Amino acid sequence: MFKDQPKGLIPAALSNMGERFGYYIMNAVLVLFLCSKFGLDGPTATIIYSVFYAGIYILSLVGGIIADKTMNYKGTIIWGLIIMTCGYIILAIPVFGADFQHMTGILVLTCVALFLIAFGNGLFKGNLQAIVGQLYDNPRYADKRDSGFQIFYVFINIGGLVAPFVAPLLRSWWLGTNGFVYNADFPALCHQALSVTDNMNMENAANFWALLTQAAPQAAITVNSAWAEVQQFCTEYLTVFNTGVHYSFFASVAAMLISLCIFVATKNGLPNPAKKEAVVSQDYTPEEKRAMANEIRQRMYALFAVLGIAVFFWFSFHQNGTSLSLFARDFVVTKSIAPEIWQAINPFFVIVLTPVIIWYFAFLQRRGKVFSTPKKIGIGMGIAAIGYIFLVVISICMNYPSGDEFRGMAEAVREAMKVGPWVLILFYFFMTVAELFISPLGLSFVSKVAPKHMQGLCQGLWLGATAVGNLLLWIGPLMYDNWPLWLAWTVFAAVCLISMGTMFAMLRWLERVTN
Repeated sequence: MFKDQPKGLIPAALSNMGERFGYYIMNAVLVLFLCSKFGLDGPTATIIYSVFYAGIYILSLVGGIIADKTMNYKGTIIWGLIIMTCGYIILAIPVFGADFQHMTGILVLTCVALFLIAFGNGLFKGNLQAIVGQLYDNPRYADKRDSGFQIFYVFINIGGLVAPFVAPLLRSWWLGTNGFVYNADFPALCHQALSVTDNMNMENAANFWALLTQAAPQAAITVNSAWAEVQQFCTEYLTVFNTGVHYSFFASVAAMLISLCIFVATKNGLPNPAKKEAVVSQDYTPEEKRAMANEIRQRMYALFAVLGIAVFFWFSFHQNGTSLSLFARDFVVTKSIAPEIWQAINPFFVIVLTPVIIWYFAFLQRRGKVFSTPKKIGIGMGIAAIGYIFLVVISICMNYPSGDEFRGMAEAVREAMKVGPWVLILFYFFMTVAELFISPLGLSFVSKVAPKHMQGLCQGLWLGATAVGNLLLWIGPLMYDNWPLWLAWTVFAAVCLISMGTMFAMLRWLERVTN
């Protein structure tokens, strides 16, 4: 898999792996952290998360423009890592107000930290991908571009596979050190207890006492304790709980510093587009200038055509955090699998399947059957469609109604209609294969088609297409709650099939532009 790849690939991939490891540690607990520390409800915390998540990709455009204007890709990457480190340091320091009911200023500080992480990521992500693309401008490695980006993508997912386990372990360790145990429902109840001046209503009080014995088995609090004692205990629990989450962000800080050290130590072995372009100086005739301008236009047209396909892929793929999460909650028996583990299934498949896919295409190449990058992306959209067609078949066979209608049914009926975790695992298998045909190869395509003086911007545009796809995610839950499930999944299958057809219709033109 690593044979005949340029030497700079592994250092660049390791730099990216460290950054992704730090990011996914934070990503695994961010919504929980916003709810547990600030008492936010789920929708409000999700809005903050969504804005942050989209901001990462949108700000990649800014990072690309800065690098292209200054022609200092490496310096921009280093500043990106430094700025991200500052953001994680702010998140890692356990800062609390006088109580957990008046922390608006600290919430603002947290949002500032998230902006620093998003901005630093914008400076880092697309520009590192641009430099990786430069490695394959050498004719010696030109035919290894696609496999090189697939290897690069594997390192991203190694970080994503390990990271989801780190934050929960650190959180549980700190709770245990202080005599507490983790209970997902208890922080919300503690915030509710702190928000009242008298007693809770009887129903909530009963839930509170039942969970209290689970979350703090050694606590000297009983049903007869004064309410002030209960509120003091809640403050202590929330402080310990959230301090444990804060400490998990120190692992993100360490990961950023490791990435920074790797990149600084190896950057001289990576190409520098600015220096490469600076030595080129010659006069062109008007006809040559017009031909060059036309070539650039054709390349940009091809890029935007593929970006349009990417928007619909990410719109379908990232339903894993919206409508598919609701499907897992409502229709799938998942009690035997911890929630954090679900986040590791996709990167696990990426790591396992990437060598297989690289071997397969190398095998075809040896037999004289070479698939172009645009053709691979089209095939990927077809595979994504197969994943959703699989869900359509399951939903028809099980006669699944809309999400709202299902939740209104009797509990015994709902339980009888649920399917096993194998449905999600098989679906994510299809979507991961599709991802491997589209995401790393999309990065490869951008690096191949982008004009030399616009590498950073064009990589930012690819990430911007991801942001646009993310902004459409709300459509999935809307269909999920109001339509029979087979119809909702059919819409996604149709989107993928239409995208595949469009890609194949443009195939000859795209191949001509990229050759």
